[in-house]
Amino acid sequence: MRMSTTIRTLVGALTLALALAACGTEEVANGDEGADGEGGLVGVAMPTETSERWIADGAATEAGLEEAGYEVELQFAGDDIPTQQDQIDQMITQGVEALIIAAIDGTALSGQLDAAAAEGIPVVSYDRLIRDNENVDFYVTFDNYNVGVQQATALLVGLGLLDEDGNEGDAEGPINVELFAGSLDDNNAHFFWDGAMDTLEPYFDDGTLEVPSGQMDIEQAATLRWSQEEAQSRMDDLLTAHYSDDTELDGVLSAFDGLSRGIITALENAGFPDTIEEGMPIITGQDAEIASVTLIDQGVQDSTIFKDTRLLAEQGVTAVQAFLEGDEPEPNDTETYDNGVKVVPSYLLDSTIIYDHNIEQELVETGYYTADEVEAGQ
Repeated sequence: MRMSTTIRTLVGALTLALALAACGTEEVANGDEGADGEGGLVGVAMPTETSERWIADGAATEAGLEEAGYEVELQFAGDDIPTQQDQIDQMITQGVEALIIAAIDGTALSGQLDAAAAEGIPVVSYDRLIRDNENVDFYVTFDNYNVGVQQATALLVGLGLLDEDGNEGDAEGPINVELFAGSLDDNNAHFFWDGAMDTLEPYFDDGTLEVPSGQMDIEQAATLRWSQEEAQSRMDDLLTAHYSDDTELDGVLSAFDGLSRGIITALENAGFPDTIEEGMPIITGQDAEIASVTLIDQGVQDSTIFKDTRLLAEQGVTAVQAFLEGDEPEPNDTETYDNGVKVVPSYLLDSTIIYDHNIEQELVETGYYTADEVEAGQ
C-alpha cells in the first residue's frame, strides 16, 4: 500500500524525535552499529490496514525500532485471526527477540504467547490488551476508561447539557440519542463503553437523555471489527424501526471515527441535514482519523478523541529496548489491566477531545496533520 502524506508526516516526526532522544543512549546500547540493525530482530504484528490509524501505528513503530538499531518484521493481518496467528508463529520461527502485538482478538493468541515464552521472547501488548494468558509482559496504551469519559463528555457538550469547562449547560431534556460501541473481542471497547456509560448514567436516570431504540447494553450496541459498513447498516435499521414517525434523533455516541462516518452516511441517505448547524445530530468519534477531522472542520461530525500514536509507538519501542537490554520497562499503572490471568504492568497515555475550534492547536501545530490535509481530508 502506498504510504500517504499523513503517514509520512507521522513517521517523520517520530523518527526525528527518536533520533534526538537516542543521541545520548545509542552508543551505550548498540555501539556504532545500531543503525545496521545490530540490536536484533523485533516482530511487530498489527491488526489491519483498513484503518489509517493502524497503518500509522505500524509505520511509526517500525521507524522507531529501526532508529533504535533493530531490524523489524512488520505484518498486518487484514483483521483475520488465523492470519495474525500464522504471522506471529512465523516471527517466532524467524528468531525475533521481542514481539509487539496489537491483537485482532485479545483472546485468540495463547498458543503464540506460550511459544514466545518458551523461546524467552518478551511480548509487549500494543493498545489492545491480550487476555487469558500469563505471558504478556507489558502493555502500552491510552487511559481507555477516560477515553470513554471524554467521548460521553463531548456528546454532552455538543448537546448543550455541559459546556467545555464542565459546567451545566442550557439544554433541557428529553434528548434522544443512540449508542454505538466497538468490537466485543477488543478489550478496549469495554473500557470505552464503561467510561461513557458511567458518565451518561445520571442523564439516563433522570430522563434528560433517552434511547428510543432501547438498545443500551454493549452487546446490542457492539460493532464487530469496528466495521464502518456494519455501523451504517445498524444506523439504517435504527432509523427505519424507531425514527420513521418523526421522532427526533439528537445525538449518537460513536466509539470510533470509522463508525461515525458510517453513521453519517446512513443519516445523509435518510435525508438528514448536511451539517450540525442545519440539524445533523451530534456525533462523537475516536482516533482523529483525517477524514473525520475534516468532517469536524466542516461542521458535520462534532468531535473525536485524539490519541497521539507517535507517543504510543515511542512507548512500545522503549519497552522493547528495556527488555532487550536486560531491564524491565517502567509502568505508570499496575492495577487497572487484569487480563484474566494476571494484572499486566502498563504504561498509559493521555488523550484529548478534538472539536472544530482546537484542530489547529492540537493537530496542526503539533505536526500530526498539515492544514492542507485537514482541508482535503487525506
